[in-house]
Amino acid sequence: MSIQIVAEHIVKKFEGGKVTIIPDLSVTIKNGEFFTLLGPSGCGKTTFLRMIAGFNSLEGGKIYFDDQVINDIPAQDRNIGMVFQNYAIFPHLTVRENVAFGLKLRKIKGEELDQKVDEILKMVKIDQYADRLPERLSGGQQQRVALARAIVIRPSVLLMDEPLSNLDAKLRIEMRSTIRELQKEIGITTVYVTHDQEEALAISDRIAVMNKGEIQQLGRPLDIYLHPANTFVATFIGFSNLFAGKLKIENGKTYAVLSEDCVVETPELREDVQDGMDIIVSMRPDEFVYADKGLRVKLRSSTFLGQTMSYKLDFLNANALDINDENELTEAIRYVKKSYQPGDEFCVMPIAEKINVFTGNGEESLIKDVKKYGE
Repeated sequence: MSIQIVAEHIVKKFEGGKVTIIPDLSVTIKNGEFFTLLGPSGCGKTTFLRMIAGFNSLEGGKIYFDDQVINDIPAQDRNIGMVFQNYAIFPHLTVRENVAFGLKLRKIKGEELDQKVDEILKMVKIDQYADRLPERLSGGQQQRVALARAIVIRPSVLLMDEPLSNLDAKLRIEMRSTIRELQKEIGITTVYVTHDQEEALAISDRIAVMNKGEIQQLGRPLDIYLHPANTFVATFIGFSNLFAGKLKIENGKTYAVLSEDCVVETPELREDVQDGMDIIVSMRPDEFVYADKGLRVKLRSSTFLGQTMSYKLDFLNANALDINDENELTEAIRYVKKSYQPGDEFCVMPIAEKINVFTGNGEESLIKDVKKYGE
């Protein structure tokens, strides 16, 4: 039976309390949901996962499984399934023996054990490899064994720490679909750690974007992608071009002024915005249209990506913030009308309803109802 996980004011420190990894984290993970912790290396996502698992101690706060505080419950008594980056399957045991291991620890044997193992092997599609040793399996097959071993015990919580990072691109896509389908079929509360934005967007019910031990934004993948809470989220989830500008309020309407030739009416903003305030505007690479005037760009390079053309470019008449060391525009191949060459100059305009507007320091979205987590 799956459960709800509640973390209240979690604190984690290392090096005798000198280094704080997680200063004060509170979050509720719903019963049966696929919840992803996403962020760069060192942001605290794996540390938090290990605290849920019982592998790391807490310096403050409480973690609940439903109504039960689990801070002092040993890891082996928390009824969790764990899938690691390096598979962590036993090399001297066959696939069947690996999957049966956790059941044997729970004193399950005989016909019941065989039935449970056979059922899960078929579910993860490795039943034909039941008698093989891990050395005769591919990376994807080994990860399926690790997944089967974790869920065959019917844990209350499934914890997954970057489980696909050692697989090639094709296998990652295949395995993330398998994981998502199994999670929904079983209905188990799952906490998944990754730094891969595409992976998180593809499989999650909700994503918590983390940075420096804090949740920056929590929500559905589509909501976070379309309306990031700050410029960190905007540039970490996918790619965004950022521009410094000014806000202009005139005749009851608000405009983002990026240059003399690029003034864009903004989406609905908060009521506390003021005329002339400094802003940062973000636009995804596909949120532009060609125009006679607007943002003048100079092409650095172009790359054919099958369904799209990707352009690396410089903005000549606007203050582009090169957080990603480059700016980018993409165009669906079916709409390509002209082949641009490096050095070519042309104009584009942002699609007004697509842009996101932030405070001048980039820490808050000015879009109405979009907030940083905890505010």
